[in-house]
Amino acid sequence: MSTVHLYFAKPSTFSQRTRVVLLEKGIEFTSTEIDFQNKPADFTQISRYGKVPAIEHGDIEIYESAVINEYLEEVFPEPPLLPSEPGKKAIARIWIDYANTRLVPAFNKFLRGKDVAEQEQGRREFTEALLYIEQEGLGKLSGNGAYFLGNDLSLVDISFYPWFERLPVLQHFRKFDLPTETPRLQTWWNTVRDRDSVKAVANPVEFYIERFSKILGEPVAVGTAQK
Repeated sequence: MSTVHLYFAKPSTFSQRTRVVLLEKGIEFTSTEIDFQNKPADFTQISRYGKVPAIEHGDIEIYESAVINEYLEEVFPEPPLLPSEPGKKAIARIWIDYANTRLVPAFNKFLRGKDVAEQEQGRREFTEALLYIEQEGLGKLSGNGAYFLGNDLSLVDISFYPWFERLPVLQHFRKFDLPTETPRLQTWWNTVRDRDSVKAVANPVEFYIERFSKILGEPVAVGTAQK
């Protein structure tokens, strides 16, 4: 079978998801890092939306991370990153959707809200999402396991992971820390961040602080980026 070729960008949360999947499954792949200020001329022929990640696998071209990740799960089934039982698989997909439609928009509103009122609404929504994950996700699904679905990493964990790597941005710009009422979530994050696959695609804190200081137009405090 032909080698997977990945198109990605280092700052992309969605690229990080797919990169972790490739590494966790031990899939042989090559890659091209996309510079969005200087996109390759043929890139939009592969990724019709002009977004990353995208993959080529033989004559197959796929974009959108959730679709890519399920494709990789089906074509390279070991180790499994979704349950085999349809009901449990459906629950996993609901939580992946929760990451995409609840946690991510709340994070973005909190960080990038156009004014203080919108940012505070984002703070409330993001906090509510974290508490829901603590109680309804990790609290009810994981049992005594370290991950969302129990003892093994899944696409659910991978779908949530990139935004937790960016929590230092919220701490720096919005003075936000994980609520004390989220002990399971904090333990989960400490476990996930220690995986070799996550370490391999992680960016340092200063990368995010400097990047978002430009995006938000807010200065970096002296010494902060080195913490």
